[in-house]
Amino acid sequence: MSRPPNFVIIVADQLRADALGCFGSRIAKTPNIDKLAESGTIFTETYVQNPTCVPSRASFLTGLYTHVRGHRTNSHLLQADEPNLLGILKKAGYYVMCPGIRGDTFAPGVTEQSVHEYGFWHEEMESESNWPREVWRRLHFPSPSWARIEYVGRSTDLHQDLHDELAVRAVERRMRTPPPEPWLLFVPLIAPHCPFGVDEPWFSLHRRADMPPPLPIPAGPEAKFKSAVRNKYGTNRINLEMWRELAAVYHGMVSRMDQHVGRILRSISQSSVKARTVVTFLADHGEYLGDFGLVEKWYSGMDRCLTRTPLIVAGGELPSGQRSEALVELTDLLATVLDLASITSPHTHFGRSLKPLLLDPNLMHRKYVFTEGGFNLAEAHQMEVGEKIPDFARESSVACPTLMKAELIREDPSTVGRTIAVRDDEWTYVWRLYERPELYHRATDPNETVNLAGTRKLRHIERRMEQALLRWRIETADVIPTTENPRFPLVFSRRPGCSH
Repeated sequence: MSRPPNFVIIVADQLRADALGCFGSRIAKTPNIDKLAESGTIFTETYVQNPTCVPSRASFLTGLYTHVRGHRTNSHLLQADEPNLLGILKKAGYYVMCPGIRGDTFAPGVTEQSVHEYGFWHEEMESESNWPREVWRRLHFPSPSWARIEYVGRSTDLHQDLHDELAVRAVERRMRTPPPEPWLLFVPLIAPHCPFGVDEPWFSLHRRADMPPPLPIPAGPEAKFKSAVRNKYGTNRINLEMWRELAAVYHGMVSRMDQHVGRILRSISQSSVKARTVVTFLADHGEYLGDFGLVEKWYSGMDRCLTRTPLIVAGGELPSGQRSEALVELTDLLATVLDLASITSPHTHFGRSLKPLLLDPNLMHRKYVFTEGGFNLAEAHQMEVGEKIPDFARESSVACPTLMKAELIREDPSTVGRTIAVRDDEWTYVWRLYERPELYHRATDPNETVNLAGTRKLRHIERRMEQALLRWRIETADVIPTTENPRFPLVFSRRPGCSH
């Protein structure tokens, strides 16, 4: 590019890739995201590095895997000494904006360090500290059965909807008078994160009968947490009609988010900066949505519906109308943005720039991609157990998955044991610290439902994937700090009995 581009990075929360039309859904109504895909490149085989919100965001903003700096919980945020994409661009001369009050990424003080503008920019909403309490206070489940799958239904009062609406309004106002170039606009939305509810016309937008049934519970062995969750939540008593209702509302939430994305894109196209702006759309992880009798996500869940994410890169002077099936990780986001901006990374990371794929989508990018999650039993006190659930959540009169999840982890911490998934272009291998491994042949079993681990004739595949996992774990165990210290620092010692 002839000059540094501007960047818009839109991040959805808990969005399945197969809930978008451009990623193959026949029931999705996502015209704006589909149009964005047509104007750029979509990466159909992109995987997150952790199946939960905060760890995933920490990974793609640093280009590091979550085990490198211990970003494996929703309570350990990016620290001031950790280079992140927003802060790197700010130091390099970009003007960085982050609309909304999505405060679950940066530790105290790091947001101010990393961005120039943060919040709703002249709109009023409860303070960030009160916002989670408001989300819970306003929840109303139709019945305890619906609460088990976090279904709210038709709703005009979901606080996260207001958050995204105000964030998009902030973008629209800011783009009427864009800041001096170059700039980065980082838009972390909350949709379509549960609880599952949405207002009209989105609530009735999708026919319930059109919703495909969720993936059934496999007949063979499965990870321990799946049966534990079904028993704890009671989702094994949810019938097909209820699952379809849930799916229809979720797709309505996705369609509402699509409208928000469309408004962001229109605000860019109506300004003078469209030709110089690269837009990236992605999600931090997916959603079970009834598959295997589960809802939401799980710390050690490695299923494709959780770990495969949509990724679209478009705009600027980049080619359009492209589709790449190369294996991609979200760690590659940081490397790609820095490459397009001609900025050298100040730290060692594991991302690989997608710029070559943007020029030739048929190139090979990675032989393996990795996702990790979960905890050691010795870390039980740091898991999302009951005492770490905020008071405002425990004040809820209805038991819903957020509370039942904490109870289940406290009762059996092994359900969230350390787990690593490695994928190549054909196979998925899942290694679990406290359970037997899993092996899936995606070419014939794309939804990863038939565990082939232990099959004698496939032992060579397991062995190859084990070796790939071991090599990856060793190569990425840590990074050497970029700041060197003198080997023999001068020490000002004091003699015994000396007071000064």
